[in-house]
Amino acid sequence: MIGSWGLLRATVLRLHDRPATSAGDLALLMSIADTSAVTSAGGGGTDPAGDPRATRLRALVELACGGDAEAFGQLYDHYLPGVFRFVYYRVSSRTLAEDLTSETFTRALRSIGRYEWQGKDFGAWLTTIARNIVTDHYKSSRNRLEVVTEEAPETGPVQPGPEDEVLESLTNAVLMDAVRALPDEQRDCLLMRFVQDMTISQTAEALGRSEGAVKQLQLRAVRRLAREVPREAVT
Repeated sequence: MIGSWGLLRATVLRLHDRPATSAGDLALLMSIADTSAVTSAGGGGTDPAGDPRATRLRALVELACGGDAEAFGQLYDHYLPGVFRFVYYRVSSRTLAEDLTSETFTRALRSIGRYEWQGKDFGAWLTTIARNIVTDHYKSSRNRLEVVTEEAPETGPVQPGPEDEVLESLTNAVLMDAVRALPDEQRDCLLMRFVQDMTISQTAEALGRSEGAVKQLQLRAVRRLAREVPREAVT
């Protein structure tokens, strides 16, 4: 099955070839990503009924909420790649992404005793924390200075390291730069959907929007990418 990032590229390419493609056709094409997101390391869904892995994750969350450090460690191992992916492609620096990802899990550990299911996916909860941390980072005047003065952002594939498996397939710098330049919600929507491999439902939870709103954000974003990214950059 086509990977989620490849699916985004294919969708943008399809819009280049068939600009009049209907919203329904695009929605159908991109919905394919949901079939793989539930079983991906990035998405880590906890809601599908009867999914053994989802059942195990929910059990781990319940144990972690009760103070089980080993259970939280297993959740960390499972969700780390997806959270790191999201943060890295927001900040363009491996070192900074590692620091902010670590802060994400530190805050999650501090507050996990107050976490309640109430229909909210645990991976979406972590992503909301990560998104807030990145936003706080850019709001800080000190960090804004660091962004201006530090070395140029990494836009190509990251050299192999602890996270190389989650980064090696993201090789198209032109397309990723265009994603980074999207309006905030459109950018984060695509990062969650096609870099982090989250489902529509999980993305909606993380963004605090309805599933219908996420689908519209997604469609507007890929149409904008098709206008701004040259065809040769996605072939």
